[in-house]
Order: sequence, then C-alpha cells, then structure tokens
Amino acid sequence: MHKRILGAIALAMATAVIAQEAPMPPLRPDQVSFLALYKELVETNTTLSAGSCTLAAERMAAHLKAAGYADTDVTLFSVPEHPKEGGLFAILRGTSKTAKPMLLLGHLDVVEAKREDWTRDPFTLIEENGYFYARGSSDMKAMDATWVDALMRFKQSGYRPKRTIKLALTCGEETTNAFDGADWLAKNRPELISAAFALNEGGGGRTDGHGKLIVESIQVGEKAVQNYRVETVNAGGHSSIPIRDNAIYELADALVKLRNYEFPVKFSATTRAFFAKAGAARADELGHAMVALSQNPADAAAEAIVSKDRSYHSMLRTTCVATLLEGGHANNALPQRAAANVNCRIFPGETVEGTQAALEAAIGDSGVKVTLVPPIRPLAVPPPLDPKIIAPAEKLVAKYYPGVPLVPSMSTGATDGIFLEAIGIPVYGAPGGWGDPDGNGVHGLNERRSVRSVFVGRDFLTDLVKLYAGSD
Repeated sequence: MHKRILGAIALAMATAVIAQEAPMPPLRPDQVSFLALYKELVETNTTLSAGSCTLAAERMAAHLKAAGYADTDVTLFSVPEHPKEGGLFAILRGTSKTAKPMLLLGHLDVVEAKREDWTRDPFTLIEENGYFYARGSSDMKAMDATWVDALMRFKQSGYRPKRTIKLALTCGEETTNAFDGADWLAKNRPELISAAFALNEGGGGRTDGHGKLIVESIQVGEKAVQNYRVETVNAGGHSSIPIRDNAIYELADALVKLRNYEFPVKFSATTRAFFAKAGAARADELGHAMVALSQNPADAAAEAIVSKDRSYHSMLRTTCVATLLEGGHANNALPQRAAANVNCRIFPGETVEGTQAALEAAIGDSGVKVTLVPPIRPLAVPPPLDPKIIAPAEKLVAKYYPGVPLVPSMSTGATDGIFLEAIGIPVYGAPGGWGDPDGNGVHGLNERRSVRSVFVGRDFLTDLVKLYAGSD
C-alpha cells in the first residue's frame, strides 16, 4: 500500500509538471496538414536495426513533388552498401544571382526503441497531456517535418526567395559506424549542398519544468566526438601465482588517472558570450561566477563554482570518460590483455592528436597504449557569431517570446553540422521550439515534445527561414 501511495504521488507530480502549458487553440487548416506530415514521418521507422531512412526520404520527396517541385529539384541518394540509409536533397531556387544559398539540414534516423520498454508504442505518434509521444517526436522529426512543410508551402504560395533555399535530410547521425549521409554529401557532393550557412538542430528553448519558457538558444559551434582505446598487455599465467604486473590492475590505475585529469579551461567566442549573458540573467552565486569566469578564465574560485554544474563543466573544456571495458580470457588465468574505450568530446579548435597526447601524458605509463578508434571525426570549427545570423533570430524571439533572452550556446554533444563546417559551411542550431529540463526522453524512454512547441516552433522556423532568404 505504501508503495502504491508513493507511486500515485509521483504520477500526480509528473502529470502536474507536464500539464502547465496552455492548450493549443483549434488547429488552422495548414496546421492540420502539417500534423499529418509530422505523423507520417514519425511513424516511418528509421532505426538502423529495423527501419529505413530511404523510405522516409522517398515519402518526403513525394510530398515535395505533389507541392509542385520538378523532378530535377528533388534528389534521392543512397549507396549500394547501405540501401536503407538514403537521404533527400531538394532546392527552391532564389531570384538573386549574388546571394549565396542557405541550407536546411536534418537527420531522418532515430535511436533504437523497444516496444516492451516503452509505455506507448514508440512508432505511433500519440498526443497525451499536452505532449506528442514517440521516438523521433523531438529528435528531430519535428524540425525535419517543418523544413519539408516550409518548402511545400513556399512553392504552393508562389513565394520567391531572393536567396536559394536548399534542403538535405540525411541518415546515420545517431549511430557512429552507420553510413552518414551528411558526411557523404560533404565528401562526394559538396557542390550540391554548397551554402553561405546552414540551419540545423541544436538550438531551441528550455522551460522551467512547469511550462514557462525561460530562455531560447542558438547553437553556434559544437564539440567533436572521438573515441580512444586504452589498452594494456601482459604475458599472463596461472591465477594461482599472481604478480603485481597485471594487465587489469595496470588499466585500472590508468583509468583512475584519467578520471582525475581535468583538461584546461577554454573559451570560444560563443561560450564566452554564453557565460556572460546567461550569468548576468541570474542573481545568485552561480550567475556571478559565470560572469567572472567569462571575464577571467584563470579565476579558479569562479571555475570551481561553475563546474559544479555538469553541463557547464563540459562547456568549459574537452572532456573524456571511460565508457566500455574488457579484459581477461579465463577466470583461472592472469589477464593477458585489458582495454577500455574512452569517449572524448573535444573543444573546438583542439585536435584528436593533441587530445591523444594529453591522455598519454595524464596516464604517464609507457606500458599503456592509447590509440584512435575509427572513425576519426573532423576538427570542430566554430562558426562566427555573425550579426547577420544572430540579429534576425533575436528579432524573431522578441516577437514570439517577449522578455525571453536569446543566448548563443555551444553543444557539448555532436551533430552532423561538423561535417559541413569541415568544408566551410557555418552551421547554426536554430531556435524556435523548446524542451524541458529533464530532456524530454530524447535517446531514452517515452520521448516527447510539447504540442505547443511543435506548432509554435514550426511557425517560428518558417518565419526565420523567410527572414534569412528574403523575398522579391
């Protein structure tokens, strides 16, 4: 009975948290059409194990052609080795001969989801308590559907942008060793996606957990992801006569050293602006420390306060963490080999080789081998805090969300934007929608997206694209 009462209380609290946003008014006809598109895309399974990005791309291409796009303006692509991991490119040609194109980028693939683990079918879009539930409902099919919907409506309305608008929906972003369409396009068809800049996932707002939007962000830069193998080897032997020179112990000692090692504090133009602006919006010890650290990266006292927040700690430096472990070959034998995977998130401007050297120096043991684990990602290149990008976004945030600040942010994760930045295309994570502090189940169970966030974010992003593209 006690557990039942606690469970009921927990459920009531959770329901209260997610029921704070004002309900949507009756949907407009264009929103009804968009919902059908969003639902179709979400319910097209695009997991690596059982789904097909190619099918999702084909379905979106069919909608674009039905809206009036010529076959020559819609390109489906894949490679023979990965027939289900294809993508889509489309183009709405602008009238200006001097304005460089803009690119709308999105990934179609989603993280795996098992029906037996979810409360609801992960591949059925379900509206409940003011949220849409489904795998991909947030990451990132709401934005994918918005890009397709915007291009459809632009064509149907006769809108003529000055700047050419390109669209690339790709596969492989969510799985390290999958075929990555953005990487493939950057290496094999750079002329197709060539653009002055791209809009992608990574930006957006955050609520206070009770339905109140407190900040909007525009992502300007991200870390690079790189895995390293940390390995020890030994001759081994019979477990009845142990020795101190043990591969597992040596690996354990190395991992303890890595756990205790802190990469130095780094700032980019984006993170300096983030800590200064976000800190100034707070009136507490953390806020004061954020501002102080943005002014003086050597302020150890301020850094200690800021780094108590896990996300802020990661934004300040390269981070590396052990994620996988293996060792030994028999329960009655001394280990001949032990290894760990160390996953690093490398600060923009830092190299994979420099990070490797830092790991080796921190371990300080020539008997421990540190090697790069393919694939090797490009160097993270932060895009500029370009007023031509930031100012229109600020203007629109002020219109849609009066009093809510727009803050530049750097992702401590990674997106496909890194492949475009490697060939000179600055990529910005667009603001517009929003999420909750708990992460909305992204990559986890019962992923959800606020109904208002989906529809209001769609209107916001459509207006933002038009601001950047201009018109005759």
